[in-house]
Amino acid sequence: MDPKIGPVRPLFVLFGSSIVQLSYYFEGWGATLTGLYARKADISMRGYIGWNTRNALKVLSTVFPQNDKIQPSLVILYFGGNDSTDLDVPGSPGVPIDEYVENMRQIILYIKGLTLNTRIIMLSAPAVNEQQIIDYYGSNLGRTNERGHKYSEAGIRLAQQLKVEVIDFWSALQEPCDWRNTVFWDGMHLTKEGSEILFNKITEVIKETDWEPSLDWDKMPDEFSDIGRNSFYLEKLMKGINKMAGIPNSRELKSE
Repeated sequence: MDPKIGPVRPLFVLFGSSIVQLSYYFEGWGATLTGLYARKADISMRGYIGWNTRNALKVLSTVFPQNDKIQPSLVILYFGGNDSTDLDVPGSPGVPIDEYVENMRQIILYIKGLTLNTRIIMLSAPAVNEQQIIDYYGSNLGRTNERGHKYSEAGIRLAQQLKVEVIDFWSALQEPCDWRNTVFWDGMHLTKEGSEILFNKITEVIKETDWEPSLDWDKMPDEFSDIGRNSFYLEKLMKGINKMAGIPNSRELKSE
């Protein structure tokens, strides 16, 4: 499909379940990433609350058509929170761990096959605050940190086997000493603080990975950087935006 507007920029796709769909709420990681890469890359969100890897496989070729002229430069891939739900809970979206791994294998191999330059960052299954889930929903919904850890470890091993970048999402969310009270608003979905953790992990991976062409924000050109630089207030404007968005100093947006 020909682009509706130009110039064509590198395309980043966020593909997953509710952690992706809600990533533009509460100053979320998807919104912050989109703001960071303004004038550098186009970011498309394909997030679906409640989905597991079975659902993802059904739409894989629709979300990522193999014959499209424009293919993703980067896919940030997240499934696992729903897959790791206890199978005995009525209406559970959980799938057995072996099936989860095989489904993720098929998803990763399909995305890797789109182009030689399509990169993947996989997020493992996340941690949860079981008591907070009970307080909010009335039960733990079959979600426990123990089950999440098992699925997280299995996903990390798969990513390493397939040589794709992976973030240990389960461990990352538990890095703050007060994580139980700060990273979730309902025991499983991210607050601003939780999103900041994930945003920082993603940008660290992009910066440290030796991809060619580079997808590091620092190394990607700003679109039309030679036009419209004569407004005296732009530097102060950008400082305010960076401060309100919580963008780290190393990633501050410039007025180019």
